[in-house]
Amino acid sequence: MGARDISFASFNLLNLQTPGDAIYGDTDGWDPDIYQRKIDFSAATMARLNADVVGLQELWAPAALDQVLADAGMNSDYTALTPPDHAGDKIVCAAAVRTDVLVGDPEWIVDFPDEYVLKSGGDDPQQDFLEVNLSTFSRPVLHFQVQPDPRTPVIHVFVCHFKSRRPTQIWRERSWYDKDVHGDHTTALGYAISTVRRTAEAAALRVIITKLVKKTDTPVVVIGDMNDGKVSNTLNILSEQPTYLSPLSAGGGDNALYTAQTIQEYRSVRDVYYTHVYKGQRESLDHIMFSQEFYDNSKRRKWAFDEMVVQNDHLNYDDHKESGTNDHGVIRVGFKWKPAPNATS
Repeated sequence: MGARDISFASFNLLNLQTPGDAIYGDTDGWDPDIYQRKIDFSAATMARLNADVVGLQELWAPAALDQVLADAGMNSDYTALTPPDHAGDKIVCAAAVRTDVLVGDPEWIVDFPDEYVLKSGGDDPQQDFLEVNLSTFSRPVLHFQVQPDPRTPVIHVFVCHFKSRRPTQIWRERSWYDKDVHGDHTTALGYAISTVRRTAEAAALRVIITKLVKKTDTPVVVIGDMNDGKVSNTLNILSEQPTYLSPLSAGGGDNALYTAQTIQEYRSVRDVYYTHVYKGQRESLDHIMFSQEFYDNSKRRKWAFDEMVVQNDHLNYDDHKESGTNDHGVIRVGFKWKPAPNATS
């Protein structure tokens, strides 16, 4: 790679917690032998990725990430980004970043921005009033900056983990749940609640990104387990559905985000991309998205898409709690420094 090239990866660690420490309601946590298998798998994966920036989800214990980096031979060249004073009592978004590209200090965004409002009386007379009273991310979004070379712009990176599609367990709601009334509908209502939460989180992050990139040349990369596919409403909100098939170095959207999956598909004979398997259905829940400064056909391109690699063979086996593997595919995207002919510096 050239000095100005850069690569990004997304890796869901599947509850990486130190052995014997609680994971949600499982107070016993990981058995020491299984924990070591998780460390071995995670370290081997990190070393093989060899990415400059690795966005991580489902980390419990910072000490476990430190051990992964040490076993991967990366601890001297990489900085682990974990929330200060994190006690290992919940999952967080984290990152492993090559130290010489890291700029400034990271932040974890908890609160939705002030501009975020989901309240409407409807835009036709048949609609009822709607209001969504959510104000925080369930998994705080990690935000930091990197610069591969002093001659390149600084890149803003966001690592996110949106609400899963698993139905919310509404039977826990003591204030209103009635088994006789709601019992037959727990799945449908639970799915709806999870979808609303995931949609709200996507909209809140979209507002944050828009404030940063609109009418600017600020490069942005969003890495995450978004728990939805590339044509879902979740990703439509985040991406603002840009046009991809523009003439070379002539397109690009000021406020758009492009998906690595789509760019890779244009270079492939068929779509073979998946990062998750559930009931035999293969789908893509993990994504790397990027602003027009990384889009090949953008007139403001600085970096050109090189290749996306997906490590997902371990998804063929549903033995993650025994083998130490994770239950998501791991994706890596590389970019070559190749500014468009008329791109601003």
